[in-house]
Amino acid sequence: MSRAMKNTTAQAGGTQPVLSIEKLKVTFATDVGDVQAVKDVSFTVAPGEIVAIVGESGSGKTVTAKAILGLLPETALSSGAVVISGNDIITVSEHQLRQIRGRDVAMVFQEPSTALNPVYTVGWQIAEGLRAHRPEGKRVGRKEARKLAIEALGKVGIPEPEKRVDYYPHQFSGGQKQRVVIAAALALNPGLIVADEPTTALDVTVQAEILELLRDLRDQYGTSIVLITHNMGVVADLADRVVVMFQGDVVELASSEVLFSAPKQVYTQQLLAAVPHLGRNSASAGFTERAFQDKEVLVEARDLEIEYPGRLGSPAFKAVDKVSFTISSGEVFGLVGESGSGKTTIGRAIAGLNRTTGGSLNVLGYEMLNFKERSFRPLRKDIGFVFQDPAASFNPHLSIGECVAEPLVIHTDLSGPAITAKVEDLLESVQLPRAYAKRFPHELSGGQRQRASLARGLALKPRLLIADEPTSALDVSVQAKVLELFREIQTELGFAALFISHDLAVVDILAEWVGVLYKGRMVEQGIGNQIMGNPQDDYTKRLLASLPVPNPAEQAERRAIHQALLRGQ
Repeated sequence: MSRAMKNTTAQAGGTQPVLSIEKLKVTFATDVGDVQAVKDVSFTVAPGEIVAIVGESGSGKTVTAKAILGLLPETALSSGAVVISGNDIITVSEHQLRQIRGRDVAMVFQEPSTALNPVYTVGWQIAEGLRAHRPEGKRVGRKEARKLAIEALGKVGIPEPEKRVDYYPHQFSGGQKQRVVIAAALALNPGLIVADEPTTALDVTVQAEILELLRDLRDQYGTSIVLITHNMGVVADLADRVVVMFQGDVVELASSEVLFSAPKQVYTQQLLAAVPHLGRNSASAGFTERAFQDKEVLVEARDLEIEYPGRLGSPAFKAVDKVSFTISSGEVFGLVGESGSGKTTIGRAIAGLNRTTGGSLNVLGYEMLNFKERSFRPLRKDIGFVFQDPAASFNPHLSIGECVAEPLVIHTDLSGPAITAKVEDLLESVQLPRAYAKRFPHELSGGQRQRASLARGLALKPRLLIADEPTSALDVSVQAKVLELFREIQTELGFAALFISHDLAVVDILAEWVGVLYKGRMVEQGIGNQIMGNPQDDYTKRLLASLPVPNPAEQAERRAIHQALLRGQ
């Protein structure tokens, strides 16, 4: 009997659900009128059950999650019922809500770097939650708070918790910071955790560790979890039941096995069809040799080294260690690896944003080892860059049109009307209306901003485009559209591209040639379908085994393989 069936059986036998949502409606008051974000949502979460809420941006999943903890802004008007431990979150007082948070329900936020305060130790921040949400009349002393913080860190697998409780957030890796956030949520042993996109910014190997941690919390401590995510592979790996939302409504609710094997609603079918699969629509399908090896070589690295000097007595750090590869005209080179492997460092070095310290890096005929900005600047117009987070790379005080026009203003002699016309043509080429030139970045959705970022990267018709994790923060339906657009434009314009990503399925769709980085070294490279289908290096095998696939049965097998590979290290 599956866990979901066990939970359903227990619930039918009289066990009260940890969470019960009945006919939840959430409306936001805006300057242009009321906007209904959640229309009529109902579902329950049983003890020890993991329920995933999925849907594209704007579907209402995050608003629903915030309603569970009473975190909606004052402009939101809620109705219906959100019942946790017999308390309706919508109607309780602020004082009662403060007692419920942390004790009965806690939240794990999407971005741990913003959830943690950089000027306080992680132990202090966990203790702050203990003090803020302590039971009525009970005082938590400093020693007891520290002891509980150490226990929470140990529970989530932080090594040497007695020592690291005094560390600051910047002293942890991205995956460890997410573990610290989960530890803070667990400090008062809540029965329910709401996890909002807890693995979005993590590479696949770290993501696998966090998913295993959440699974252990459920199995060992009986913690119920509401998982908000756009990653259907994560849903298949972790969830017992799935709530599919679209435009504020629940369009389908089913067990994980049923949803993936026989989705009933057209929207659910479309959502699953948009999920990238290894081997499906592969850019290198049928290739037996490198496709662009006879074309002009635009980038050539030979024993490339990039080292960052040590500070305050710490040794120098070698981010890139004797890496060799080439990128030819018209070729899409996929660079994959976990955080800290050196992917972004190499991409920034090619663009002249990082300095090389050894070996050779030749970019468009220019040797980067003795880089000088004055002599390299004429080549910048031939290199485009698409950043991971367009919201951070766009100036919020400039309109989209002004942001896209920046390369044209700097590198061309075009006048105002000519630039305006060019910008409108560029927006149209990435399937954005011309009128969007007058909008500001915050007025666009994530997918629209990424399209505008692509338009800016292509403004000067570059010979080489560097795309650094351009789809990692997008939901699957938007990601599919952006990838299709990228593929169409690359085929039409014929530029070469370095596509950096930790998602191997995305790289498989776009890249003919793939390189795998691990701790600054290129451990394997070759034709995409051969790397994905028959990896030779043990690290590549672990990387592929860590990638969740949208099929619960297959994912269970892959998880077993991944754990076996880890044991064999």
